[in-house]
This record gives sequence, structure tokens and C-alpha cells, in this order.
Amino acid sequence: MDVKVLELEPGIARFVVAGEGHTFMNALVEELLLDPDVDVARYTIKFQFADPELLVTTRQGREPVAAIRDACARIVASCDGLLADLETWQ
Repeated sequence: MDVKVLELEPGIARFVVAGEGHTFMNALVEELLLDPDVDVARYTIKFQFADPELLVTTRQGREPVAAIRDACARIVASCDGLLADLETWQ
């Protein structure tokens, strides 16, 4: 996954996430919005084959990059849990 920083300031981050589509971006935005210090989390894909642009704004001094890292870690933990549950069925 290739990430291009468009804007990075305290409380706001805009990135282009190359090679990703709606599946990952929807999961990431939903997980980001569970963080009470995330004010806005949304993405746009301007054209059918364009890379998505992620916007995250935070409050209470929370750094947007830290919020994104934490959200990704929670997604990984959920996937690991699902894989562990599936292994019990084999």
C-alpha cells in the first residue's frame, strides 16, 4: 500500500491511499469513527479507477496519524480473531 501525504497538520490529515478501493476504505472510516476524538473521517474516489483520498480531523489534541494507526490495529485484531475462530472449524 502506497500512501501520499497531501496535508498533515495538528488535527488534520489528508492522504491518497494508492491501490485501495471501497472495501478497505469503508472499513477504515467506520473504525476511525469509533474513536471519540476523531471528528471527521471520510474518503472520496473522484473517478472510477482513481485512488481514494482519506480525510481525518481530530479534536482534543489527538494526532490524526495516531488515530489511523490505532484504527488499522483494531482492524487487524478483528481479522486475527476471525481467522482464529475459523481455525476451530477445521
